Amino acid sequence: ENPSAAGIELDKLTDKHYQEITDSMQGEVIFNALIKKYTLSAAKAEELSLGLDLQGGMNVTLEVSLDDLVRSMSNNPRDAALNKAINDANKAKANSEANFITLFGEIFEKQNPGTKLAYLFTKPSEKDITLNSTNQEVIAKLNRESKDAIKRTHNVIQTRIDKFGVANPNVNLDENKGIITVELAGVQNPERVRSYLQATAKLQFFETYSNQEVGPLIGAANKPLYNYLSGIKEEDTTATSTDSAATAATTTDSAAAKSDTGSLANVLSGGTSTGSSDTSAAGKQAQAVKENPLSALIMPNGTVEEGYFASPIVGYVARKDTAKVNRYMALDVVKNKFPSNIKFVYGAADNKKSKDPNAIMAMYALKVAPGGGARLEGEHVTNARADYSAMTGQPNVNMEMDITGARIWKDMTGRNVGKYVAVVLDDKVYSCPRVENEIATGNTEISGSFSAEEAQDLANILKSGKLPAPAHIVQEQVVGPTLGIENIDKGMFSLALSFIVIFLLMLVYYNTGGVVADLSLILNLVFTVGVLSALHATLTMAGIAGLVLTVGMAVDTNVIIFERIKEELSSGKSYAQAVTDGYKRSYAPVLDGHVTTLITAIILFIFGLGPVRGFATTQILGILLSLFCGILVSRLITDTYTKRERHFNYFTGLSKTIFRKAHFNFVGMRKYTYIISVVVLLAGVGSFFVGFDYGVEFKGGRSYTVKFDKKYTSEEVRTKLHTYFDNEFPIVKTIGTNNSLNITTSYLITKPGTGVELEVMNKLVEGLTKENLIPAGTTEAEFKAKYLQSSQTVLPTISDDLKKGAVEATIISLIAIFLYILLRFRKWQYSLGTIVSLLHDVCVTLAVFSFFRGRVPFALEIDQHFIAAVLTVIGFSMNDTVIVFDRIREYFRNTPGGDKKDVINRAINDTLSRTIMTSFTVFVTVLILFIFGGEATRGFAFAMLIGVFTGTYSSIFVAAPVLVDMDKSDKLNNEVDNEARIEELKKLA
Repeated sequence: ENPSAAGIELDKLTDKHYQEITDSMQGEVIFNALIKKYTLSAAKAEELSLGLDLQGGMNVTLEVSLDDLVRSMSNNPRDAALNKAINDANKAKANSEANFITLFGEIFEKQNPGTKLAYLFTKPSEKDITLNSTNQEVIAKLNRESKDAIKRTHNVIQTRIDKFGVANPNVNLDENKGIITVELAGVQNPERVRSYLQATAKLQFFETYSNQEVGPLIGAANKPLYNYLSGIKEEDTTATSTDSAATAATTTDSAAAKSDTGSLANVLSGGTSTGSSDTSAAGKQAQAVKENPLSALIMPNGTVEEGYFASPIVGYVARKDTAKVNRYMALDVVKNKFPSNIKFVYGAADNKKSKDPNAIMAMYALKVAPGGGARLEGEHVTNARADYSAMTGQPNVNMEMDITGARIWKDMTGRNVGKYVAVVLDDKVYSCPRVENEIATGNTEISGSFSAEEAQDLANILKSGKLPAPAHIVQEQVVGPTLGIENIDKGMFSLALSFIVIFLLMLVYYNTGGVVADLSLILNLVFTVGVLSALHATLTMAGIAGLVLTVGMAVDTNVIIFERIKEELSSGKSYAQAVTDGYKRSYAPVLDGHVTTLITAIILFIFGLGPVRGFATTQILGILLSLFCGILVSRLITDTYTKRERHFNYFTGLSKTIFRKAHFNFVGMRKYTYIISVVVLLAGVGSFFVGFDYGVEFKGGRSYTVKFDKKYTSEEVRTKLHTYFDNEFPIVKTIGTNNSLNITTSYLITKPGTGVELEVMNKLVEGLTKENLIPAGTTEAEFKAKYLQSSQTVLPTISDDLKKGAVEATIISLIAIFLYILLRFRKWQYSLGTIVSLLHDVCVTLAVFSFFRGRVPFALEIDQHFIAAVLTVIGFSMNDTVIVFDRIREYFRNTPGGDKKDVINRAINDTLSRTIMTSFTVFVTVLILFIFGGEATRGFAFAMLIGVFTGTYSSIFVAAPVLVDMDKSDKLNNEVDNEARIEELKKLA
């Protein structure tokens, strides 16, 4: 297209051409499996997608502007009482679960007692609200409209993201809050995304050309396009077409015109000589495709020879070919063959087929009005509703317009009786009804072969023009592709190193029994990645962190079982009996430990957003597959091996001596450990007074990660930049040791408008260049390409929601675990001991993040990743605690009259090897993630390191001792549950 292109322009052209090639190949078979053939699109659909933090891209959270909807529905949008209630409802929304409309109604009634909302919302076009309507009826109507508006905006955004060329975009809707989350991994132009996602829905009405007018012109454009693509210069092929050219073309009967019209099939049937020396069918087809590039892509809706059945659809194009057709149609040699006011667009694809590359798209030719727009814009539509025809009883749509719209509509329909008018939203044709007669008023009935659902969808489309500002961005994160590549390298290296270390550790500690654990570990990882791929999940850096943690925790099941087998062997049992009893007596503690960890992971999945939810997904899969591989697969391998009169060895020189025959008096030390725990709890409470460094997602603001050419101190950058941010000092943090700094500012965070992002970015670049932190003269584009690694924007409204959700997630986790332990162990003392130990762990983590911020060479921020770490620590600590509790319960069953302190001490000592071993495997994997995983997971890994250490401590020195002191009646000694009674009855029988 441009032989002299270079630099960024060349990259764009290369990407565009690559997109066209891949689009055209989507239906090609690239892999032939035994039971299924995979096309390129099918194979890409099955692959494990990479998140934006691994390949660069953009994550956007949008909030539907229901305040603008309320104003647009009012008959007096400037009313002071109305606007005060709207503004106060927006403020209250941050701290309430109620939706915006409900809050608006409550606040309006409180501020204006006795005033009827109906006076503000009665309109001639509004049938559901009259002056007699109660406030409840008005609010109900507003709620219905708001739900429709949210769905309309969601549908519009889903359609729009196709234009970004992203392979696997994710769009999620929270209907109650009116929040839409969009993740576009690999997108290259954040400014385009911002402006396009926040733009008002563009509803338009166009007159159309028919297939009779345009069909022959498509065939006539083949030859000049072929010459252009072949590099052949035509001497006289630039005759300017006029608006009457289309009509003239339909009446010509010259042989030359006929030879260039019709479908590719017509050419192949002998209508035109291909000029090819290859007379085979395949040769003829290849040459015909080459000489008729448009007809090869566009299947016309009828031919000259067969006659045209009048239709607004001028042809059909496979979805995979639309990019190439658009490029061809934009070339001057092709445009010159069509009327100057023509515009080609496609029909809105069926949602179920929109991802199918071979889906056929209807192609329409619109008549553009002078100035480049439509004769009638959607802003003139006042109402639209799905209804049923009084004559036929079939579903239809009733549309109403304002006075200006009705006047234009009368003229359009009068000029196009017997022709078609297209209803277009964001350059997609949603309906193209035939005009039966002139419509003198704006009240129009659109009928067709609609289902009730299709009629409602069209009514919603027609109402899309009513919402002045469909959505605005409240949170945004942009990650550069360079940082994404670094994250992949560091994440995969951490995963590989963790796997190797744990693999070897199992062999060193459990001898040949470690082979079973290693096979289980390998299958666990393979199954986890396979299930993630099958679920079409997106792998993020947090997901890789989840995989690393899975490696550490996956062997936990085997560790519990192996330690129990070793105990059975030490008691003198044979290998066969020890294995049988070891597995049997390990089921309860394994199940309890995994269920408690699963509870926190599920809660994290429910309350988390974006990458944190990806981490939770990976963790949930890892936990479930750990049970499957650790119990079923391991037992299958063991039984298969032992049936041949062989057995695995579970002892090595190291494991025979370490923690064997331990007799520590843990319960006796509880008075000292209580003092430590009280200090820890006070430090945790004190941390709220000392303060934390909150991440941008918890406090609101804009955050930029910048990689400089040389090192600067955070204080130096902070001091130099404050004058450029209206004398507000930004928060500057060191990111690792690679000259990277994170700069966070709340400058203009409350200012509305789509250009604010660019304004803040310009201020940052201005400050950095004028203070010689980056070279003078650096443009914004150069800054983004060379220095900016990632950016994030969070408005205060969403940050309040995130903080509230984080607190709720933590509290719900503690309550859920309390109830599970109470249900499982049937004594509140166990639940109390658990909660005290968990509070101890949380307080230690909070204290470290508060008192050590700014004193370590990496950021200690309270953000979503920190909350993920805290909930994971809670689950892990519970895992340790439950193992000890299970052994205590077992020993009380066996020795119901034993001394309470001795029984608890013995249980802790006998499980010490398992406790230390599991904690050590997790600690090692998290330590590797902390050292090698990069900045994206460093804060998370650090919190986990603290949690693993303190979780192990609290399980031994906090949870178990609480059982001693909280049950003064000594009832724990007499605990014999139903399972023990059943066993006794069986023996008596």
